[in-house]
Formats: sequence, C-alpha cells, structure tokens
Amino acid sequence: MTKTWFITGASRGFGREWAIAALERGDSVAATARDTSSLDDLTEKYGDRFLPIQLDVTDRDADFAAVAQAHDRFGRLDIVVNNAGYGHFGLVEELTEDEARAQLETNLFGALWVTQAALPFLREQGSGHILQVSSIGGISAFPLVGAYHASKWALEGLSQSLAQEVADFGIHVTLIEPGGFSTDWAGSSAKHSKELDAYKEFHEKAQEQRKQRVSEPGDPKASAEAVLKLVDADEPPLRCFFGKAPLGIAEKDYESRLSTWREWQDVAELAQG
Repeated sequence: MTKTWFITGASRGFGREWAIAALERGDSVAATARDTSSLDDLTEKYGDRFLPIQLDVTDRDADFAAVAQAHDRFGRLDIVVNNAGYGHFGLVEELTEDEARAQLETNLFGALWVTQAALPFLREQGSGHILQVSSIGGISAFPLVGAYHASKWALEGLSQSLAQEVADFGIHVTLIEPGGFSTDWAGSSAKHSKELDAYKEFHEKAQEQRKQRVSEPGDPKASAEAVLKLVDADEPPLRCFFGKAPLGIAEKDYESRLSTWREWQDVAELAQG
C-alpha cells in the first residue's frame, strides 16, 4: 500500500533524500521549504504525487494551513516528518535572547505546531506515524551548541509524552537521533553567536573535539533506506539512532549518569527526610 508523507525542511539534507526515496517507490509527498524553487525538479519529475509548499515552520497558522492543504490534496496523511531545523553555535554565555528564542521557535515549536496540525487527521483515520528528527544531541550534550541541545532535549520529552497519549488512536511516534551527517547542518544553514574573547582557547578546544566526534560523517542518501524501514515497521521504535557513532556516545553518557546517581543516592534519600 502506498503512503502519503508530509515532510518539513525538504529543500536539502535528510528531508530531500527521504522525499525522493518515498517518491521513487510510488508514495505521495507534500514537502515544505522556505523557498520552494529548490523543489522544482521534484515537481517536474514526479508530477501530481508531489506537492511543494512554501512554509516557515515558526508560523503556527501557516503550519496548520500547510498540513490541511496536504490532506486536502491527497486525502490522508500517513507519515509526518518534522525535519525542519538548524544548528546554532554559541557558548551559553554568548547567546543573545533573540538567538535562543529563534532556535527554540524553529526546532521545538515548529515541530509542535506541525504535530498539532496533523493529529486530528491521524486520529480520525485511526493511524499514522510521526517522525521527529532529533539528534544524538537530544540525549547527550557537548559544548558550543547548548541552545541546539535545549531544543532537541525538549523535543525528546515532548515526543515521549506524545507517544503515550496517541497510542490508543493507532498513531506511532519515532524520534530519529542521527550522529554526524553531511547535511550542511554545520555549514551555511548554521547560525553563530558573537564569540567572547574570554573563551577564545575554549572555542578552539571545542571545535577540535567536534571534529573528532564527526570524523566520519554519514551519507544522507544512505539514511533513506533506514527511514523506509522505520515507516514500514508494524511496531516502530520510539527512538532510533542513525549512524554508527551515537550508540557508543549514549552508552558512555548513560553509564556515567547511572554511576553518579548511585554514588549520590544517600544524598537523594537524605533529601526525602
């Protein structure tokens, strides 16, 4: 059975590759981008099975209108992919209020608004799968991208609650948690705070650490096969890493957390009285 997709942030990277993979196997896709001219080639190639929609996901009313437009065009929505987002680079002390709010408006609230817009349609049809593009940075954290982590950690908590709330309606939720991929996330799509001189040496150290973490970035095209397996699964997982590196990062981080919690359990119990 063919499926209908709604994908945000489809101009490049994961969103574009997943849209192409879905279209190539005969599915229908509504794809959003700030500039839909980046999708002209897909419109020409796939015709009526592809619907480009101009959208800034930070606009809640526009999100609801875009989802409704896709549903009106195709008659149903099977897979909703919240992929739109970007990375903001800046130490916590360097972040301006506008920079912090903009990061959350796109990465967190954009996904929330699209999810809310889609849920009535999914509930009515008694099925659906929401894919939230998170990150290994949604469960672990590194210096220089604190605002990004804040947006993804919030998306993780929101989505774990959501999964429990909509399960009885036949709706699945999956958090995709990629490691480093060649998606331009840290390139032209990224934003940067003004650096403070006091952190000059730390900036250099943090950049070197990041290079080591993403020494072998994944190929977004290869991720398409993985995402198709997720959406075709009868019982898809709540969380799924994309790439080889995230599992090792998560194991190290969670082992450290458990060790610390156990070490300080006497203090935890003291607090209870």
